[in-house]
Amino acid sequence: MTAPVAPEQIEAFRRFSRFYTARIGALSEGLHGSPLSLPEARVFYEIGVAGTTTAGPIAEALGLDAGYLSRLLKGLEERGFVERRPDPADGRRQILAHKPSAQPVFDAIQAAARREIGEMLDGLGTGERDDLVAAMGRVEALLAPTRPEPQITLRPHRAGDMGWILQAHGEIYTRDYGWTPLFEALVAEILAKFLRDFDPASEHCWIAEMDGRRVGSVFIVRADAETAKLRLLLVHPEARGHGLGRRLVDEAIAFSRARGYRRLILWTNDPLVAARHIYEKAGFRLVEESRHADFGPEMTGQNWVLDLA
Repeated sequence: MTAPVAPEQIEAFRRFSRFYTARIGALSEGLHGSPLSLPEARVFYEIGVAGTTTAGPIAEALGLDAGYLSRLLKGLEERGFVERRPDPADGRRQILAHKPSAQPVFDAIQAAARREIGEMLDGLGTGERDDLVAAMGRVEALLAPTRPEPQITLRPHRAGDMGWILQAHGEIYTRDYGWTPLFEALVAEILAKFLRDFDPASEHCWIAEMDGRRVGSVFIVRADAETAKLRLLLVHPEARGHGLGRRLVDEAIAFSRARGYRRLILWTNDPLVAARHIYEKAGFRLVEESRHADFGPEMTGQNWVLDLA
């Protein structure tokens, strides 16, 4: 059962709301130096990006009461920003569009908004910007009435990624499987060796991001001239159910083939059932098993191989 919302959580939410509305100028008389208030500008924006629309989609997108929206539209129309005409398909509705003379105002608002946001972000480092955008995406995903399908992308590793991979492995495998810090130590050794010896011609690391947040990883490292090793496949619990594990493995297989490897090998353990299913579907064969308790609980280590040639 979900715990009651703590009073300090409510106050923290309110404090952030006050900070953010002030920071982006939402309380200014004219948004981004325009003659429009925030509600007017948002309605004006929705009409502009749609080209032509009706009141219904705007009310739904902005969560506005029909009566309030009607008053906003009337004001925009009277001031020469918006025009209405009957909908040929339904005489009960009206088509909304920008007046041609209002297009320069729309363009100026968009340019000012981008400039002001650019100035805010300019004072942050690259990593800080990434963190901020990821945090904003997380807030949007958590609070949206209906959560859209997340955007999942893969990219090469960069500074800071190895620390996240180590932390995620330590937290997830301790919590879900009861493995000891010795497993985290092994992951640290693998990551350190990868960074020290990394050869981009024959090795690669993929970082998966979901709406800007790191949620997965996989590595291909060179074992010998004909053999690549797949290592540290990870899908964070929040990203499961989107086929990400299979996508990461497919990328690793395609890279190994493109680099001329004849076989791909990996080592895993029998509690990791979901990963085993991915390997089996990708064509890997189980070639060896052995019992061990290297990470605390007793388990079966498994060696798998995929013929690429």
